Amino acid sequence: MPRPSLVPLLATALAGICLSPTLRAAETAAPSQASPASVPRPTTVVAQEFPAAQVDAGRVLFGAQCGFCHGRDAFGGETGPDLTRSTLVASDVRGDKLAPHLRAGRIEKGMPAFTLPDDDIAALVAYIHEQKKRADSAVGGRRAVDPSDLQTGNAAAGQRYFANACARCHSPTGDLAGVATRHVGLPLLRRMLYPTPGGRDDPSRVPQTVRVTLGNGQVVTGKLAHRDEFTIALLDERGWTRSWSTDRVKFTVDDPLEAHVEQLAKYTDSDMHDVLAYLQTLR
Repeated sequence: MPRPSLVPLLATALAGICLSPTLRAAETAAPSQASPASVPRPTTVVAQEFPAAQVDAGRVLFGAQCGFCHGRDAFGGETGPDLTRSTLVASDVRGDKLAPHLRAGRIEKGMPAFTLPDDDIAALVAYIHEQKKRADSAVGGRRAVDPSDLQTGNAAAGQRYFANACARCHSPTGDLAGVATRHVGLPLLRRMLYPTPGGRDDPSRVPQTVRVTLGNGQVVTGKLAHRDEFTIALLDERGWTRSWSTDRVKFTVDDPLEAHVEQLAKYTDSDMHDVLAYLQTLR
């Protein structure tokens, strides 16, 4: 079995860095005033039993790989949903749905693809089902994460990774000086993975800029106002909104935070939490 290490889910990611929304609670939304714990858990479609040794192996893996988002018991954390309330878990039969989901990941939601051996994936599936079975008779759900869930990284390894992958834009004595004092635990992890609190649609995020080259060679620059398959629009320095058909101009978009999105796909489990361990030293 590989050395335990945390797997981000977030993001997240993150967005982030946890299992995607398909692992969220029952499809029928509870009234807005109701507690999530008051919504009945979805019924398990097929009752399943797993060897105790496999469940125990899954418990260790889950605590290290997933616990910082979903809680060590899979009952949910500050950034990850309660997996015992997941319709995907309830409908899964010995990993027929969970295993492909774990292997594919959801990068855009902060969940990396797992590259664990088949036996480890099976152990995770077994543990999740065991927790679902135990939770069906429980009351309430956990909404916090044990601080030790975030303490598995190697700060020295994280510093080396930071020097190679992050130092072009960030400095431990500049913009990141004291970051571990300003953000502690999960908030620090979220800021590391995607620095804008509200994600891509947060109005406080650093604005994207765009450079448009017209057919006659004229170049127009400004803040990105809109972009889709057919149209590119910007807000120029005079405050005017200008737009063009994408098939009639050439354009490049500069998004200062895009590097964080790209980096999310490059992190290994250990890398991500080694970097987190290093950032926790910047006080």
